[in-house]
Amino acid sequence: MSDYVVGLTGGIGSGKSTVADLFGERGIVLVDTDAIAHELTGPAGAGMPALLAEFGAGIADRSGALDRAAMRRLVFADASARARLEAILHPMIRQLSAERCRQARSPYVILAVPLLVESGTYRERCDRVLVVDCPESVQIERVMKRSGLPESEVQAIISTQATREQRRQIADDTVTNDGALTNLYKVVEALDIKYRTLCTQKAKAKC
Repeated sequence: MSDYVVGLTGGIGSGKSTVADLFGERGIVLVDTDAIAHELTGPAGAGMPALLAEFGAGIADRSGALDRAAMRRLVFADASARARLEAILHPMIRQLSAERCRQARSPYVILAVPLLVESGTYRERCDRVLVVDCPESVQIERVMKRSGLPESEVQAIISTQATREQRRQIADDTVTNDGALTNLYKVVEALDIKYRTLCTQKAKAKC
């Protein structure tokens, strides 16, 4: 079981998944809160009964999963909807992510939390915070390309997240992801060595 948690965060389109995958290639367990949210809101997901009770059948697609486009429109139209959505899902996500971090069998665990800055309780669970950073123009371009959303919607999503400066302020380490993948390999390799050393030091300090 891992006792050292590295919180991984960054804005939408920053490349968090790419960085997380590179750690995975080095044998490090990833606990992804976004993936957990998708589990909870998939067909027969544990979060769907409460969401349907709160928001009605219109937020589900034909398979019974959360219709993310419909939910996004509702959240942008109703200021209280986001808080109600988070009140249902966030406690479930916290519980599952904590359990999976405890069960992780690697020297340390990467806990990927897109809204780590906005959700203060996650910061308390991390021994270290790694921020993936890139210019906003790059974020917008990446998200538009992969999602097909118009620029205005992407900018609206970005506006609901912490700013680059706010993320940098809480970062213990920063990865700039605006160039070649080969550069990321080198950065992640160095960080992996660093985190293995730090978790060994923490374990020795407990003895």
